[in-house]
Amino acid sequence: MTKAELVEKISAKVERLTKAKAEEALNAIVDSLREALVAGESVVLTGFGSFKVVTRAERKGHNPQSHQPITIPARKVAKFTPGKALKDAIK
Repeated sequence: MTKAELVEKISAKVERLTKAKAEEALNAIVDSLREALVAGESVVLTGFGSFKVVTRAERKGHNPQSHQPITIPARKVAKFTPGKALKDAIK
C-alpha cells in the first residue's frame, strides 16, 4: 500500500475528512514518529506495535565483487515490533 492509498483509506473511514486533511494528519503522525525516534525515544501504539532505535554491532562482511573481507561499522537503526493484536490479526 502506498502513502496515497493509505490517505484515501483514512479519508474513506473517517466521516467528513477530506483527502487533504487525511494527508496532513498522516504527515503529522509520521513526523512525530520520526522526531521521537531521532530523540532516542520509543513509540508504543497499543494493539499495533512499537518502534524503537537499536544499535547494530560492528560485524565482519565481504565485498561481493572482490570477496575481500570488510568491517561493517556499528550503526543505529529503527526497529518495529508488532503487538499481540496485530500478530493475531495476521495469522
